[in-house]
Amino acid sequence: MSAPREIILSTTPTDEAIADLRLGDIVYLDGLMYTAREGVYMRALEDQANIPMELPSQSATNFHCSPAARINPDGSFDMGAVTATASFRFAKWLPEWMAKTGAKLIVGKGGMTSKDYKEYFVPNGAVYLSTVGYGTGALLGRGVENVEAVHWNEELGLAQAMWVLKCNRMGPFIVASDMNGDCLFERENAKIAEGVARVYEGTRPATLKRYGESDDRTDEVI
Repeated sequence: MSAPREIILSTTPTDEAIADLRLGDIVYLDGLMYTAREGVYMRALEDQANIPMELPSQSATNFHCSPAARINPDGSFDMGAVTATASFRFAKWLPEWMAKTGAKLIVGKGGMTSKDYKEYFVPNGAVYLSTVGYGTGALLGRGVENVEAVHWNEELGLAQAMWVLKCNRMGPFIVASDMNGDCLFERENAKIAEGVARVYEGTRPATLKRYGESDDRTDEVI
């Protein structure tokens, strides 16, 4: 098995660069990235507020994130960790958001399903980048060269605000979807599930189990 490729990718990637990405590639990002999650989506899409950036020309990268940051009295910013949050919670807004903003890279934690990728991402020429493991917020924070701006913090609060970050080799992120709509986590989970039965050979079925718990041992693999 060959080592995964490492790729430096612009936050305004070309269609060719997106198409070249393979599941499992390790990506580092250069350029402007913005944070947007449910607060931004509802304000921009449901309330029809004007988005305070030129998208996608300034950035085509949406990070599902709540930065550990503050705005100082003099208007400067302090930022430490940038911790990703689970993206599946925002799926219902993503088709309209990607169509409206031209977002090509959605960055977050945990990924989504191949159904989501095929229905939402592929038609918009977008892919999903996942954080690698847990507890990497401080590591990712080292890739933030500067906070360029914070939008809608008074309306939404710091956690939900739209932070604009200048990134310099920010990462690592892992390519979790591709332009076929394939899902890295589904692919690898299927490989693991093939061997689960062998692990349990010779053991008895569980006697005690939580209400509603599945007897399918492959359901334990996430």
